[in-house]
Parts: sequence; structure tokens; C-alpha cells
Amino acid sequence: MSNFKFVMISAGFEHGGNVTHRHLDGHPDLLVYPFESQLGNRDFTDFLASVERVQYRYPQFPEGLKPEELYEQIMDEEMKTFLRKRNGSKFKDADLQLDEEDRKRAFVSYLGEKDYYRRKEVIEAFFRATFDAWKNYYVKPKEGMTYVGYSPAIGIDAERMIKDFPNIKIMHIIRNPFSAYRDTKRRPFPQPLSKYLITWNIYHSTVEMYAKMYPENVRIFRYEDEVNDKEAFMHSVAEFIGVEFNESMLYPSWNGKRIEANIAPWGTVLRSTEEYNAQMVEELSDAEKHQIACGTAALARHFGYDKIPYLAKYYAE
Repeated sequence: MSNFKFVMISAGFEHGGNVTHRHLDGHPDLLVYPFESQLGNRDFTDFLASVERVQYRYPQFPEGLKPEELYEQIMDEEMKTFLRKRNGSKFKDADLQLDEEDRKRAFVSYLGEKDYYRRKEVIEAFFRATFDAWKNYYVKPKEGMTYVGYSPAIGIDAERMIKDFPNIKIMHIIRNPFSAYRDTKRRPFPQPLSKYLITWNIYHSTVEMYAKMYPENVRIFRYEDEVNDKEAFMHSVAEFIGVEFNESMLYPSWNGKRIEANIAPWGTVLRSTEEYNAQMVEELSDAEKHQIACGTAALARHFGYDKIPYLAKYYAE
């Protein structure tokens, strides 16, 4: 394996990570993973373990495992649920033709028989094998294309990913906490507001640190810029990840087919428009707005949310 071009999208929850993922889907030079790329496993824990679930972290693999065992180590919950119990998947109606045994065989073939497997080899094999096995992917994968994954909050592991892939591009999406929290309330088990605000601060301050440390690898993009001027935003994204801008980046799609209605089930943010983003703020109670403003003021001002018209009043001195 060689010449592996790798992009990971990171975001807080309901920050537009899935939306951005879907906007890259139709680009002819990108191999975009169909669902969330949940690379994590239960063998990695650190001081942030209580902040985020293991499937959304960058993994650590035990030594001595065979390729078949390494395949099972990657949680990949959304894809494996779809492949193994389709009726239990929220993507059950997706036209994805992929046999899991084909993917496992390709994964094992990429790794070969060795006594020791580096983590970067396992991750690369995982992405390559997926697209080798995906029978109805809308473009034929060829050498030199860029693989794109998305995993919420994985940007907090940016330094570990860069150690494995020195040329990786990690684009982290930040969204104002008012709209983001309103959308997360749509989940059947939403986080308490206080917990949501703490994680909002942790995610974005941590990735901002890495963006300063590794500017060639990590960049933060505001979701508000994406919905305000999508073409300018996507030109910036294309420049960062090293591909030519393509008109397909201006709308969400799945397997190259434009999504005309709500982006669900690929994400809880239903529309990629400025009107929708602003409307979400107004659906919060005054008490919620007050707590969000108090809990996020310093970081929100750092990212310029006090300059956005429908947010400015909440961050006024």
C-alpha cells in the first residue's frame, strides 16, 4: 500500500459534519465513505474517555491480532449494522451494494500475513477494502484518489492521526452552539445542556490548539460560512484538501445522487441553508439561550460569532 491520500472530517454533534460530508460526496476525485467512519475501538482510553464515546475516537490496536481480528476491532457501527442487520439500520433504504465478506477478504489481502501490523496499515486497509467491495459506487476507484471519512469529534485525536499519516488533512466543522444544541434536541436521548456546552468548548478549543500546531494538517471551518456562501466555502475546502473545486460540492448527495429533501438519515441537521441555521436559534427558550451565551462566550467571540447578525445580541458585552 502506498500513495494513500486521506481526509477526515471532524465536528461537534449537530455541527454540520454530516452535511459537509455529503457535500463532498459527488466530487469525482474523492472516495467518500457512505456513513460515519467510526474507526474507534474499546482498546483506547485516555483522560478524554469520559467526554466522547469510543467509536468516535482514533483507535489503538492490541498486538498479536490476525487481520480478521483487526477487522472486527474497528467498531464501524453504522456500516456493520447496515450489512449485518439491515432492518435495524436507519440507512436500510440506501442503495448500497456491498458484501461484507468481499470487504473482509480485501482487508485481509491488503494487510497480508505478518507478525505485527502498524495502525496506519489497518486504517488504510479499512478504507481501501470498503471501496474495493462497493459494487455500485458511482465512480470507479483509481490510484491517486483521496479517501474521505467523517467521525464526530475525532479532531481531538488530530495529533495521533498526524503521527500515522503526516499528509492527512483534518477539516473540523464548528457551528454556533445555539443552532447546534437545538438540532441535538431532536435526538431520542439528547445530552443535558450543561454537558453539551462543556463538550462544545472542549472539542473546539482542542482542535484550535492542533490547528495552530499543525496548520498544514488541521483547519477549522465555520458551518455558518458554509451556509452563507457555499461556493466560497467549498473553494476554500478544495484548496485545503488538495482537489479542484467541483460544482457537485454545492449540494448534498449520496453515492453521487443529489439529495433534494432533508439530509436525514445521514445527519440530524436537516437543511444546509442560512435560513434554517438562524431559525434553529429562535426555537430555543430564553433560559436556554441565556445559558448557552454564558457558557460559550469566550470561545464564540474567538471564532467571530459575535459578528454574525442573528447571534450578535447574545454575545454583546
